[in-house]
Amino acid sequence: MHGRTVSREDAVMTEALIQRLEDSGDALAALTAALIRFPTINPPGEAYRPCAEFIGQWLEARGFSVEFIRAHGAPGDSDAYPRVNVIGRREGGLPGETVHFNSHIDVVEAGQGWTVDPFAGLVSDGRVYGRGACDMKGGMAASMIAVEAFLAEHPVFPGAIEISGTVDEESGGFGGVAHLATLGRFSPPNVHHVIIPEPLNKERVCLGHRGVWWAEIETRGEIAHGSMPFLGDCAVRHMGAVIDAFERELFPKLALKRTAMPVVPDGAKASTMNINAIHGGQREDHDGLPSPNVPDSCRMVIDRRFLIEEPFDTVKGEVTAILDRLAWERPKFRYAIRDLMEVQPLMTEANAPVVRAVSDAIGKVLGRDAEHVVSPGTYDQKHIARIGRLHNCVAYGPGILDLAHRPDEWIAIDDMVAGAKVMALALHTLLFGAQPAK
Repeated sequence: MHGRTVSREDAVMTEALIQRLEDSGDALAALTAALIRFPTINPPGEAYRPCAEFIGQWLEARGFSVEFIRAHGAPGDSDAYPRVNVIGRREGGLPGETVHFNSHIDVVEAGQGWTVDPFAGLVSDGRVYGRGACDMKGGMAASMIAVEAFLAEHPVFPGAIEISGTVDEESGGFGGVAHLATLGRFSPPNVHHVIIPEPLNKERVCLGHRGVWWAEIETRGEIAHGSMPFLGDCAVRHMGAVIDAFERELFPKLALKRTAMPVVPDGAKASTMNINAIHGGQREDHDGLPSPNVPDSCRMVIDRRFLIEEPFDTVKGEVTAILDRLAWERPKFRYAIRDLMEVQPLMTEANAPVVRAVSDAIGKVLGRDAEHVVSPGTYDQKHIARIGRLHNCVAYGPGILDLAHRPDEWIAIDDMVAGAKVMALALHTLLFGAQPAK
């Protein structure tokens, strides 16, 4: 990289690094299992502090200076559930750039259908099982072991290495990477290259993601006695008309849109919209029977994923045009719409230094060309690009994306070993490759 040819000395150094990680399976499995045993469930944000402290202690033992940064005032932050992030930094002793490995420590709820304890960190038949094994505590462990091996080979090196464990990625990342980015922790000159070990499969480099628009639509009616609904106006029926229009008009239209972005899986190359939730009428958090009322409010949360080719005003306009037409067609139809989150699609350039470094490492370790992909859903790269203004960032990590958030989630130990080798070689290239040719 950077106009530098690969010397025999380089080849020997990288081969030594690969060999050092050859027998790292036991260490990777143990570290992944230890991370899984912290039930960092989000929401509400459980066990963030003890998990961050465990990571901090691990980093301090390997010569990193460690900071714990709480995102006071972030969504969900409280004394009961503090949004605690950890960042470790190790200076190499020579001038150079900074490579940052960022992993989120939060996981979704376990849910039903497990045949093993989701927070036991079971190691069996070449796999580690548990909530977060794949998404993404296995990836975090791989980055930590990769860095440990690199430091054993190169105790003195150009630049600096950072490792962070951040919170709330599963709920938007506002108490984690977004907060740190506002503090300048993901911007040059503090950081130059970022690798996020999300589980996109060990042969893939993820360049970015589709866009997302979350919104809440409320239809409004008039309360009345349920035995005389003609005296009121049912907000749920109005929402039924909205759903019917979406089914007949919007969903078929979205299915016809296709992107040139290399989104995986193939179904995500089209625009999509998910109805995330519907709440209408009386609350359900009570015992006994409901009272007989006509509902005067119904709320729907939509999750619209859009393509880099779609202007954002068009994305919104397709929804509001349907709502405006229903307001004209249906007597008493009234609605309100509230934006919850907006994230533009993004895609790191294929010739960016971090993309080339990880891709080259995949070729060396796996003996195949790297596949460049785009994620169907967003992840914390959005904040690094949007707030940090750093576009030299990718997601790369072991694990099968389809296993994320599912019962009996697991990660293969062999995949973690391969992923750690790739990350270690990419780190070597980014730090040593940034130096002038000798």
